[in-house]
Amino acid sequence: MIWGLLAFGFVLGSIPFGYLIARSQGVDIRAVGSGNIGTTNVLRTLGKGPAALVFILDVAKGLVPALLARQMVGSQEAAFACGAAAIVGHSFSPFLGFKGGKGIATGLGMLLGSSPLVAVSAFGAFFVTMALTLIVSVASVVAGFSVVCFGLLYHDSNVLLAAYAVLGLYILARHRANIGRLRQGVEPRFGQKPGEPPPPGSKLRVTFGVLAIAMGAIVAASTVLK
Repeated sequence: MIWGLLAFGFVLGSIPFGYLIARSQGVDIRAVGSGNIGTTNVLRTLGKGPAALVFILDVAKGLVPALLARQMVGSQEAAFACGAAAIVGHSFSPFLGFKGGKGIATGLGMLLGSSPLVAVSAFGAFFVTMALTLIVSVASVVAGFSVVCFGLLYHDSNVLLAAYAVLGLYILARHRANIGRLRQGVEPRFGQKPGEPPPPGSKLRVTFGVLAIAMGAIVAASTVLK
């Protein structure tokens, strides 16, 4: 059963929703902006509506196999593994010549299905970093490594802690190009379109700060109810 779920996770994850949605509007998302098929590049290129749809579908790619494994196998570790298979499919899609996205949204879905408190807490760390920097790549890497810290805080198993560490390193490796642009001072800020100056940041910082507080409230409520 577990092998079938892993295969399902990979195949579902390999569906390049960002590419397909952009293509439906006459755009090859791989040829514009950063060339990435994920939410951030779709936002810069096509706007909020298509980007929101890509984000929801990419999250679902990690969430569905993780939830199925949690239900059918009954193991948090199995849920993580099947969600991770979706990340691999997303990043190395056979439909795109074994290339793809960075797997951040799909990783969020995986964590929501396997370790919900860790997922929400890491999402909170993402929003805090966004409020401070407005740079998605920085927030993604910070959130990726924060997963280990939150796993320790919530007493997850040693197997999961090791998997979280691998996840953080994987996210770091997938952001090598972004790190290069950060060093050069040319990494775009959230919502910045190619060739244009960054948008005003004050409202965005407040928005991300509010979202971070909301994530904290969800974690606090879940802890109390638990």
